[in-house]
Amino acid sequence: MQDRNFDDIAEKFSKNIYGTTKGRIRQAIVWQELEAILATLPQGPLRVLDAGGGEGQTGCGVAALGHDVLLCDLSEEMLQRARAHAEEKGVSGNMQFKQISAQEAPQHLDKPVDLVLFHAVLEWVADPEAVLAALYDALAPGGVLSLMFYNINGLIMQTLVLGNFGYMQADLRKRKRKTLSPDHPREPEQVYRWLQEAGFTVENKTGIRVFHDYMRDKTRQTERFEEVLALEKRFCRQEPFLSLGRYIHVTARKPINRTNHE
Repeated sequence: MQDRNFDDIAEKFSKNIYGTTKGRIRQAIVWQELEAILATLPQGPLRVLDAGGGEGQTGCGVAALGHDVLLCDLSEEMLQRARAHAEEKGVSGNMQFKQISAQEAPQHLDKPVDLVLFHAVLEWVADPEAVLAALYDALAPGGVLSLMFYNINGLIMQTLVLGNFGYMQADLRKRKRKTLSPDHPREPEQVYRWLQEAGFTVENKTGIRVFHDYMRDKTRQTERFEEVLALEKRFCRQEPFLSLGRYIHVTARKPINRTNHE
Protein backbone atom coordinates (compact mmCIF):
# COMPACT_ATOMS: atom_id res chain seq x y z
CA MET A 1 0.00 0.00 0.00
CA GLN A 2 1.10 3.57 -0.69
CA ASP A 3 0.20 6.90 0.86
CA ARG A 4 -2.32 8.90 -1.20
CA ASN A 5 -1.09 11.67 -3.51
CA PHE A 6 -3.80 14.18 -4.49
CA ASP A 7 -2.28 15.45 -7.75
CA ASP A 8 -5.08 13.80 -9.75
CA ILE A 9 -8.03 15.26 -7.80
CA ALA A 10 -6.71 18.53 -6.38
CA GLU A 11 -9.44 20.69 -7.96
CA LYS A 12 -12.20 18.32 -6.86
CA PHE A 13 -10.70 18.29 -3.37
CA SER A 14 -10.70 22.07 -3.22
CA LYS A 15 -14.33 22.48 -4.30
CA ASN A 16 -15.72 19.68 -2.18
CA ILE A 17 -13.79 20.32 1.02
CA TYR A 18 -13.46 24.08 1.28
CA GLY A 19 -16.37 25.33 -0.81
CA THR A 20 -19.12 23.79 1.32
CA THR A 21 -20.86 24.19 4.67
CA LYS A 22 -19.19 21.01 5.88
CA GLY A 23 -15.80 22.52 5.03
CA ARG A 24 -16.66 25.74 6.85
CA ILE A 25 -17.69 23.81 9.97
CA ARG A 26 -14.54 21.71 9.79
CA GLN A 27 -12.32 24.80 9.64
CA ALA A 28 -14.27 26.57 12.40
CA ILE A 29 -13.92 23.67 14.85
CA VAL A 30 -10.27 23.11 13.95
CA TRP A 31 -9.52 26.78 14.63
CA GLN A 32 -11.39 26.60 17.91
CA GLU A 33 -9.06 23.76 18.92
CA LEU A 34 -5.94 25.48 17.58
CA GLU A 35 -6.66 28.64 19.56
CA ALA A 36 -6.88 26.52 22.72
CA ILE A 37 -3.60 24.76 21.84
CA LEU A 38 -1.74 27.99 21.06
CA ALA A 39 -2.78 29.41 24.43
CA THR A 40 -0.78 26.59 26.11
CA LEU A 41 2.43 27.17 24.09
CA PRO A 42 5.05 29.94 24.36
CA GLN A 43 4.05 33.22 22.72
CA GLY A 44 6.41 32.61 19.84
CA PRO A 45 7.09 32.89 17.10
CA LEU A 46 6.56 29.14 17.20
CA ARG A 47 8.12 26.58 14.87
CA VAL A 48 5.27 24.71 13.16
CA LEU A 49 5.18 21.66 10.89
CA ASP A 50 2.07 21.34 8.70
CA ALA A 51 2.43 17.70 7.64
CA GLY A 52 0.35 16.83 4.59
CA GLY A 53 -0.76 20.46 4.61
CA GLY A 54 -2.52 20.41 1.24
CA GLU A 55 -3.65 23.82 0.00
CA GLY A 56 -2.39 25.47 3.16
CA GLN A 57 -5.57 27.03 4.54
CA THR A 58 -4.67 26.17 8.12
CA GLY A 59 -0.91 26.53 7.71
CA CYS A 60 -1.30 30.00 6.20
CA GLY A 61 -3.65 30.95 9.02
CA VAL A 62 -1.03 29.94 11.59
CA ALA A 63 1.68 31.81 9.63
CA ALA A 64 -0.54 34.91 9.68
CA LEU A 65 -0.26 34.85 13.48
CA GLY A 66 3.50 35.33 13.12
CA HIS A 67 4.64 31.72 13.43
CA ASP A 68 7.17 29.97 11.16
CA VAL A 69 5.56 27.14 9.18
CA LEU A 70 7.08 24.32 7.17
CA LEU A 71 4.33 22.86 4.98
CA CYS A 72 5.02 19.50 3.39
CA ASP A 73 2.90 17.42 1.04
CA LEU A 74 3.40 14.59 -1.43
CA SER A 75 1.44 16.46 -4.10
CA GLU A 76 3.22 19.10 -6.18
CA GLU A 77 -0.18 20.39 -7.31
CA MET A 78 -1.23 20.93 -3.68
CA LEU A 79 2.07 22.66 -2.91
CA GLN A 80 1.57 25.03 -5.83
CA ARG A 81 -1.87 25.89 -4.48
CA ALA A 82 -0.43 26.37 -0.99
CA ARG A 83 2.27 28.72 -2.30
CA ALA A 84 -0.35 30.74 -4.17
CA HIS A 85 -2.54 30.87 -1.08
CA ALA A 86 0.40 32.05 1.05
CA GLU A 87 1.19 34.75 -1.51
CA GLU A 88 -2.43 35.88 -1.55
CA LYS A 89 -2.52 36.08 2.25
CA GLY A 90 0.84 37.86 2.42
CA VAL A 91 2.46 35.19 4.61
CA SER A 92 5.03 33.68 2.21
CA GLY A 93 7.86 35.12 4.32
CA ASN A 94 6.80 32.93 7.25
CA MET A 95 6.47 29.72 5.24
CA GLN A 96 8.58 27.03 3.60
CA PHE A 97 7.27 24.33 1.27
CA LYS A 98 8.71 20.85 0.67
CA GLN A 99 7.45 17.97 -1.46
CA ILE A 100 8.05 15.22 1.07
CA SER A 101 5.96 12.80 3.12
CA ALA A 102 5.05 13.38 6.74
CA GLN A 103 7.37 10.50 7.68
CA GLU A 104 10.33 12.29 6.09
CA ALA A 105 9.63 15.66 7.72
CA PRO A 106 11.80 15.17 10.86
CA GLN A 107 14.86 14.73 8.61
CA HIS A 108 14.25 18.17 7.09
CA LEU A 109 14.03 20.10 10.37
CA ASP A 110 16.96 22.06 11.77
CA LYS A 111 15.53 21.51 15.24
CA PRO A 112 12.29 20.14 16.72
CA VAL A 113 9.04 22.08 16.29
CA ASP A 114 6.56 23.35 18.87
CA LEU A 115 3.41 22.37 16.97
CA VAL A 116 2.55 19.76 14.35
CA LEU A 117 -0.61 20.08 12.27
CA PHE A 118 -1.75 16.73 10.89
CA HIS A 119 -5.24 17.24 9.56
CA ALA A 120 -7.20 14.75 7.44
CA VAL A 121 -4.07 12.78 6.52
CA LEU A 122 -4.01 9.76 8.86
CA GLU A 123 -6.87 8.14 6.91
CA TRP A 124 -4.80 8.23 3.70
CA VAL A 125 -1.51 6.74 4.92
CA ALA A 126 -0.55 3.08 4.68
CA ASP A 127 1.41 2.87 7.96
CA PRO A 128 -0.27 5.19 10.50
CA GLU A 129 1.77 4.05 13.49
CA ALA A 130 5.06 4.85 11.74
CA VAL A 131 3.78 8.30 10.77
CA LEU A 132 2.68 9.13 14.32
CA ALA A 133 6.05 7.97 15.66
CA ALA A 134 7.82 10.24 13.13
CA LEU A 135 5.67 13.22 14.15
CA TYR A 136 6.46 12.52 17.81
CA ASP A 137 10.16 12.71 16.92
CA ALA A 138 9.56 16.01 15.09
CA LEU A 139 8.21 17.67 18.24
CA ALA A 140 10.17 19.35 21.00
CA PRO A 141 9.33 18.16 24.54
CA GLY A 142 6.15 19.96 25.58
CA GLY A 143 5.14 20.39 21.94
CA VAL A 144 1.67 19.53 20.65
CA LEU A 145 0.26 17.42 17.84
CA SER A 146 -3.02 18.75 16.40
CA LEU A 147 -4.46 15.61 14.82
CA MET A 148 -7.71 15.41 12.87
CA PHE A 149 -8.75 12.05 11.42
CA TYR A 150 -11.71 10.57 9.51
CA ASN A 151 -13.85 8.63 11.96
CA ILE A 152 -15.14 5.21 10.90
CA ASN A 153 -18.03 5.52 13.39
CA GLY A 154 -19.28 8.59 11.53
CA LEU A 155 -18.91 6.79 8.20
CA ILE A 156 -20.94 3.83 9.45
CA MET A 157 -23.63 6.13 10.83
CA GLN A 158 -23.88 8.11 7.58
CA THR A 159 -23.92 4.92 5.49
CA LEU A 160 -26.79 3.46 7.50
CA VAL A 161 -28.74 6.73 7.69
CA LEU A 162 -28.62 6.82 3.87
CA GLY A 163 -29.63 3.15 3.65
CA ASN A 164 -26.52 2.28 1.65
CA PHE A 165 -26.55 -1.38 2.64
CA GLY A 166 -24.45 -2.55 -0.30
CA TYR A 167 -21.56 -0.34 0.77
CA MET A 168 -21.95 -1.59 4.33
CA GLN A 169 -21.97 -5.22 3.20
CA ALA A 170 -18.82 -4.54 1.18
CA ASP A 171 -17.11 -3.56 4.48
CA LEU A 172 -17.03 0.11 3.36
CA ARG A 173 -14.55 -0.66 0.57
CA LYS A 174 -14.42 1.94 -2.19
CA ARG A 175 -15.10 0.96 -5.79
CA LYS A 176 -13.37 4.00 -7.31
CA ARG A 177 -9.91 5.30 -6.49
CA LYS A 178 -10.55 8.89 -7.59
CA THR A 179 -12.91 9.71 -4.77
CA LEU A 180 -12.63 11.93 -1.72
CA SER A 181 -13.83 9.13 0.53
CA PRO A 182 -10.69 8.26 2.54
CA ASP A 183 -8.83 5.02 1.90
CA HIS A 184 -8.50 4.03 5.57
CA PRO A 185 -11.24 5.35 7.92
CA ARG A 186 -9.90 5.15 11.47
CA GLU A 187 -11.39 3.63 14.60
CA PRO A 188 -11.04 6.23 17.37
CA GLU A 189 -9.97 3.94 20.21
CA GLN A 190 -7.26 2.49 17.99
CA VAL A 191 -5.96 5.98 17.14
CA TYR A 192 -5.87 6.94 20.83
CA ARG A 193 -3.92 3.75 21.54
CA TRP A 194 -1.43 4.46 18.73
CA LEU A 195 -0.84 7.94 20.14
CA GLN A 196 -0.19 6.59 23.63
CA GLU A 197 2.12 3.90 22.29
CA ALA A 198 4.08 6.56 20.39
CA GLY A 199 4.60 8.41 23.68
CA PHE A 200 1.96 11.14 23.44
CA THR A 201 -0.33 12.28 26.24
CA VAL A 202 -3.85 12.74 24.86
CA GLU A 203 -5.28 15.94 26.33
CA ASN A 204 -8.50 16.69 24.43
CA LYS A 205 -10.89 15.09 21.94
CA THR A 206 -13.45 16.94 19.85
CA GLY A 207 -15.97 15.77 17.26
CA ILE A 208 -16.23 17.64 13.98
CA ARG A 209 -19.61 17.68 12.22
CA VAL A 210 -21.34 15.74 14.96
CA PHE A 211 -24.78 16.21 13.38
CA HIS A 212 -24.48 18.48 10.31
CA ASP A 213 -24.00 15.57 7.89
CA TYR A 214 -26.93 13.64 9.35
CA MET A 215 -29.51 16.40 8.83
CA ARG A 216 -32.44 15.18 6.73
CA ASP A 217 -33.26 18.62 5.31
CA LYS A 218 -29.99 19.60 3.63
CA THR A 219 -31.27 23.11 2.82
CA ARG A 220 -31.06 23.92 6.54
CA GLN A 221 -27.28 23.39 6.40
CA THR A 222 -27.01 26.57 4.34
CA GLU A 223 -30.09 28.55 5.36
CA ARG A 224 -29.49 28.10 9.10
CA PHE A 225 -25.71 27.79 8.97
CA GLU A 226 -24.90 30.02 11.96
CA GLU A 227 -27.34 28.09 14.16
CA VAL A 228 -25.93 24.79 12.95
CA LEU A 229 -22.38 25.94 13.67
CA ALA A 230 -23.33 27.17 17.15
CA LEU A 231 -24.84 23.77 17.97
CA GLU A 232 -21.81 21.96 16.55
CA LYS A 233 -19.62 23.99 18.91
CA ARG A 234 -21.95 23.30 21.81
CA PHE A 235 -22.04 19.52 21.46
CA CYS A 236 -18.64 18.71 19.86
CA ARG A 237 -16.94 17.74 23.15
CA GLN A 238 -19.88 15.83 24.61
CA GLU A 239 -20.58 12.13 24.27
CA PRO A 240 -22.24 10.44 22.45
CA PHE A 241 -21.98 13.23 19.87
CA LEU A 242 -18.17 13.45 19.95
CA SER A 243 -17.72 9.83 18.88
CA LEU A 244 -20.18 10.25 15.99
CA GLY A 245 -18.33 13.19 14.43
CA ARG A 246 -17.37 12.66 10.80
CA TYR A 247 -13.90 13.70 11.94
CA ILE A 248 -12.33 13.72 15.38
CA HIS A 249 -9.71 16.22 16.49
CA VAL A 250 -7.20 15.14 19.12
CA THR A 251 -4.82 17.37 21.06
CA ALA A 252 -1.80 15.22 21.96
CA ARG A 253 1.29 16.52 23.77
CA LYS A 254 4.86 15.20 23.88
CA PRO A 255 5.76 15.03 27.58
CA ILE A 256 8.54 17.34 28.73
CA ASN A 257 10.32 14.60 30.67
CA ARG A 258 10.40 12.10 27.78
CA THR A 259 12.13 12.53 24.45
CA ASN A 260 11.90 9.10 22.84
CA HIS A 261 8.73 7.19 21.96
CA GLU A 262 8.41 3.77 23.45
